[in-house]
Amino acid sequence: MSRPSWDQYFMDIAGEVSGRSTCLRRSTGAVLVLDKRILATGYNGVPAGLAHCEDVGCLREQRSIPSGSHHELCRGIHAEQNAVIQAAKHGIAINGATVYCTHQPCVLCAKILINAGVTDIVYRDAYPDPLSLELLEEAGIKPRELGGES
Repeated sequence: MSRPSWDQYFMDIAGEVSGRSTCLRRSTGAVLVLDKRILATGYNGVPAGLAHCEDVGCLREQRSIPSGSHHELCRGIHAEQNAVIQAAKHGIAINGATVYCTHQPCVLCAKILINAGVTDIVYRDAYPDPLSLELLEEAGIKPRELGGES
């Protein structure tokens, strides 16, 4: 058995975190890491205390909203957003951190990650949001695609 690289190790954990997702369209997970230490994790789903999409249906499906657009028209919060929220809620500084995501961050998550001081983004699967990549590039962040299902 070969030992996984640090990137693969944290990406595998992001994959496990995505298993908690309650989204009917796409399960995503994110892990914030600094100095090889996990700071916070997040998965996509509705805010705490609200009915899950599996119980009330997917708003995006009901309104025929295509993937990669109108992110605000969703009951759920993205994995990256939840990871940043968890860090903030528990007083954990994430400036200079790396985020490992099962999917390339959308433009909303990209803006949040930029302002939170995340300096490295590693993702497994592409996402149809070219504006996200443009903003990250302008901010000096070069996302890395690790690729492949973990």
